[in-house]
Order: sequence, then C-alpha cells, then structure tokens
Amino acid sequence: MRVHGKEYGPVDLDELRAWREDGRLIRENEIREAGSERWFPAEELPELFADATAVLEAPTEVVRQSTLGQILARCGRIYYQGFWQFLGLSALVVVPSICAQLSSAAVGSPANGELDLRAALAGLFNVCMLLASLAAWPLYIAGIQILAGELAHGRSVALREVVPQALRFWRRVVALCILVYGAFVLLTALALAILLMVVAGAPSIAVILFALALLVFQVWMFGRVFVNVLFWQQAAVLEDAGVLESLRRSKDLARHRRDLPWWRRPSCRGPVVASLWCAFATALTIGPEWSAITTYFHTLMTMQNPQAILEWMSAASKPPGFALLPLALGVLQAVFRPLLGIAFVLLYLDINALPPSQPND
Repeated sequence: MRVHGKEYGPVDLDELRAWREDGRLIRENEIREAGSERWFPAEELPELFADATAVLEAPTEVVRQSTLGQILARCGRIYYQGFWQFLGLSALVVVPSICAQLSSAAVGSPANGELDLRAALAGLFNVCMLLASLAAWPLYIAGIQILAGELAHGRSVALREVVPQALRFWRRVVALCILVYGAFVLLTALALAILLMVVAGAPSIAVILFALALLVFQVWMFGRVFVNVLFWQQAAVLEDAGVLESLRRSKDLARHRRDLPWWRRPSCRGPVVASLWCAFATALTIGPEWSAITTYFHTLMTMQNPQAILEWMSAASKPPGFALLPLALGVLQAVFRPLLGIAFVLLYLDINALPPSQPND
C-alpha cells in the first residue's frame, strides 16, 4: 500500500482486510501486487472491498429516465463544448465535397459537348474528392461517437486524440455502412420496382390492390429495419462490438425497456430524434429550391403536349451554374450534423443507465 508516497508491505489479503477494518486502508489508497509496478485504487480489488461495495451499490432510489427535452438540451451543451472538435471532424467529409463543387464551377460544361483535357482533369479530380469523402465518412462516424462519449462523461479530448482512436474502427464501420445503407437502398429499389410494375402493366383493380399491399409491406419492412439499426454506430464504437454483434446489440438496444410507455421507449425516441433532424435538413435544402419545385410541378400539371413536357424536362435537368446559397446551406447542414450523432450517443447512455427492469412510474 502507498500512502503519501510511503509504501507499506507486502502483506496478504487478511492483513489488508484488517487495515480496512481499522480505517488504515480506504478505497482511495493505492495498492499493487508484489512484483508488479502498476498502482491502482484499493476499491478496484474485489477481494478487498467486495462486501462493502455490495452495500454501497444498493440502490437508494429509482434511476429515472431522462426526458427527451433534457437529452436535446444536453446535446446542445455538448455540441457547444466540443464545437471546434466536431467542426474538425465535419471538415473531413465537407472539404472534399466543396472542392469538387468549386472545381466543377470553375471548369464548367465542355463546349459543344466535346471533352477536353481540362474537363477530363476536373472530372478525375471530382472522382478523387468523392472517394476521399466516402473514405472519411466511417472515420467521421466513429469520431463523433468517441468525442460525444468522452464529453458526455465530462472528459475533454483533443481532435488529434480522437482521430487515431477512430481509425481503429474504420474497417468495421465501412462494413456496417455497406450492410445498413445497402439494406435501405435495396428496399427503396424494390419499392420503385413495384411502382414500375404498376405503370408498365395493364391497369386493373387487382394489380393496383396487389401493388398497394406490396408497398404497405415495404413500408413496414423499412420501418422495422430502421428501428433495428438505430444504435449500430454506438454498439460498434462505444461497445467495440464486431459487425454482426453490433447489429444484434443495436436491435436489443432499440427494443430495450418494453415495460415503459411507448413514447418513452428507445424504439420511439430514436425515430423522433431522427425526424427532427430530417425536418431541419429538409428545411435547409428545400428553402432555396422551393420556387423551382413549385414551377416544376405547375408545369407538369398544365402542359398538355407530352413532347413539350419531355423537352422541358430535358432542359430543366441540365445542371445549373454555381450557386453560393445552396453551397452555404449545405455547409451549414454539415456543421450541425454532429448534433444527430450526439443525440443518439446520449440516448444510448440513457438506455444503459437504466436498470434492466424498472417499474413504470
């Protein structure tokens, strides 16, 4: 035992227990095993403080679940506390995208549809920026989990410390991104295939009803998959679980606490948080394009000549010139995107803070 720099011992466990009973050894005193150089608090030795720990850890009050408002408020505080670190992580994904957009705006479209060397180099540069952004995305996801988790526990951490830790999870997050995002892409493709089947087939009530039944099933499957993968990022990074284990843990976390009212369950809170973010992101995206969208639908509804509609759609599909406002709003969305990751980390911590079984209150 080491107290104020002085070492006592070595002694056996019985002697240590006697020191504990006499008050000469407390939880905060440092101890080490003979032959080892690692000092650790005495409370970490189960044989020494196991009985006392059982008494101290007996619950004196019911651990109460944080409200959604409390979680969102804490999310804002954590974001403000680690703003520059979150901004640095966002830059890993945003900067390549901005570079690609500026490159496209600077080069412009090839004259007369002919591809020159300048346009080819710009296209190659854009492809490289796209690959860089995709490669940085798993690093960004893991970094958000690590940084939000450290700040939630009151520990400040620099960005230079977060990035090396996030690199450890890069391959795992890549595999999970392919599985999770691929599942949503597949479900979306199946829904589009159903719609195409209705459009291409002979119109009949039976076909329409069958297509509607398939679409209802698709919506149900989409929602079920969405709920099951709500917490895959936290399971993969904060719990250091493998690929398949992360998916299983995510499902368990989302279905946790079925004894609570439905609006307080993780399977409800997660979609609510995601919906709030989607509403904010949609407002930023659709704002500058609202007039163009209304014009587009008005034209489709009023034009009678199919040939004129096709020509107008072909002209409208041409990429517009560089616009500063959409770029600025896209950057703003990326700057605030860590709020979504922080909120899910806090939801995850709130789930784990609750006891496995707790009566409704």
